[in-house]
Amino acid sequence: MFARRIAVVGTGYVGLTTGACLASLGHTVVCADIDEAKVARLSHGEVDVLEPGLGKLVSEGLAAGRLSFVVGAPAALQGPAGPAEVVFLCLPTPMGVGGVADLSAVQAVVEEIRTALASHCVVVNKSTVPVGTAQRTTELIGRNDVAVVSNPEFLREGSAVRDFLNPDRIVVGSNTQDAAERVAALYARLGAPTVLTDAASAELVKYAANCFLAMKLSYVNALAELCERVGADIGDVTEGMGYDQRIGQSFLRPGPGWGGSCLPKDTHALLQVADSADFEFRLLRAAIETNIRQRQRMVDKIRVAVTGSRTGSLSRTRLGLLGLTFKAGTDDLRDSPSLAVAALLRQAGAELVGYDPAVPAGSSAPELAGMTVVDDPALVAKGADALVLLTEWPEFRTLDWPGLAGLVGQQIVVDTRNLLDADVLRRAGFAFHSLGRR
Repeated sequence: MFARRIAVVGTGYVGLTTGACLASLGHTVVCADIDEAKVARLSHGEVDVLEPGLGKLVSEGLAAGRLSFVVGAPAALQGPAGPAEVVFLCLPTPMGVGGVADLSAVQAVVEEIRTALASHCVVVNKSTVPVGTAQRTTELIGRNDVAVVSNPEFLREGSAVRDFLNPDRIVVGSNTQDAAERVAALYARLGAPTVLTDAASAELVKYAANCFLAMKLSYVNALAELCERVGADIGDVTEGMGYDQRIGQSFLRPGPGWGGSCLPKDTHALLQVADSADFEFRLLRAAIETNIRQRQRMVDKIRVAVTGSRTGSLSRTRLGLLGLTFKAGTDDLRDSPSLAVAALLRQAGAELVGYDPAVPAGSSAPELAGMTVVDDPALVAKGADALVLLTEWPEFRTLDWPGLAGLVGQQIVVDTRNLLDADVLRRAGFAFHSLGRR
């Protein structure tokens, strides 16, 4: 394999994982960030995010001299081994006004580095960006000797390193064939199927994939509600569906709704793309509406469990919340469905006490405003009118449920993830409520 000199701009989940993994494949990588303190920590091998295997890769890359960290994008273009041949843009593209992806960070960096780029280097959009961004980036750079490539990431928080090094596919899109092939060659050692296409198609692949998963999740959540109404069991139904190879087992677990840093912004961004093309994407819009409704449905389920009525009051009800992050295995609170449900419960007047293995007690994160965060499930249970499981941390299965039953005010558990064993809970004395089960 021919090793390349690579610059990675941005050291968030995507940028840091991309840089560390490319270094592990033998490339020389310089990662840039504007946060001087973060650069200093990373230069000493200190990784702040909860991501299995990432800290080890960073330390190994530093020790081998293939990975380094600098302040500012221009500094990354002149690495210790020479000018960068490939520049990855791994920058935030949050949801802006009206659901449009905010590309201000991408644009600012491109304007900052366009004159400093080495001749014949390739600029790679790794961030999730709308269709047409590669073309706009090309126009913004304004140089015939620099090519732009779209190479979307398909990394899941909590398994990002594994996903990068064991990809289902590599997607590379560019209107310059040679540039696309050069980027695809960076991943040659992984032996993954590679899709070489035009830039617009590559940009759309990421949105298409994430929005399909969002629709699948909304579908199974709606199906769980139907199961409750007709007396079927969602677990048996999805098991029967999942053996169909056209459907598969993944993303068939009901929950409190989908969230996180990708699905909400990507679904809204694709709607904006559709609107700009004068296409009414009714199916996707329905999936988003179903997801919003799912959060209120969780509140209604909790209300019935605690008060016995869909119109009962939750005012001054003490609720113990188990799980706050958007999914197990991460410390990410962004667009967490758990917190979306918590916000609705707070609006209904409930007093909230929360516990999450990845969230420190007393956390002052703005997403947790109005909630007391503790460091022990027993403190969540003490005096609670109900315990509500919102994030699927495996360790919640093995909590001391008989002990918790002696601490609560009412022995009620609402499991919005269908994680817990109903028999275990009932033997402990709890009234147990889950999704779509008989």
